[in-house]
Amino acid sequence: MITTVLFDLDGVIRHFDPEVTAEIERRHGIEDGRIMQVAFAGTAAERLTTGRLSRSEWIAGIGASLGAPEAAADWGAQRARLDEGVLALAAELRDLGYRTAILTNGTDDVRAEIEVLGLSGTFDPIFNSAEIGHAKPDARVFAHVVRELGCAPEEIFFIDDSAINVAGAIESGLRAHHFTDAAGLQHALIAHGTALA
Repeated sequence: MITTVLFDLDGVIRHFDPEVTAEIERRHGIEDGRIMQVAFAGTAAERLTTGRLSRSEWIAGIGASLGAPEAAADWGAQRARLDEGVLALAAELRDLGYRTAILTNGTDDVRAEIEVLGLSGTFDPIFNSAEIGHAKPDARVFAHVVRELGCAPEEIFFIDDSAINVAGAIESGLRAHHFTDAAGLQHALIAHGTALA
């Protein structure tokens, strides 16, 4: 029986518009797609999401690699859109007695970001890879979550927009869903036996 619904943050609860990045690149004369390429090249992203590199250091490094610190700062400051369909499902799940939590491959700024987004009272607990020291799909991050929640792995329904992270969760004994949209998530939750209508 599912007792906890565990949501990824980026790509599930909040979404960044790729057109914003494209506009920043145009404005600063940067090749299309270059910011994302630089941001996730090498080991920086892995160090970021396991707490060995701060978000401010990461953004500064992107700016230095691009030769455009203002472009990196603009990219790092962009606003995200909350997925109202996902938030509505989370609210309904809580009303039905399910625990709703977050597991994100995040940075040292995640808790402040969640506060700004107004989500701190909506999801509890918040699991952040930068605090745990391991990032999805590492089995150790799922073991940490299971241990902290104090339930069996199969009681957790995990949602992520990354197929690799979903596979990692399933290998760790969790139930999991590869997220594409709120409607698909609702169907999956119902199919897995939750009390959603």
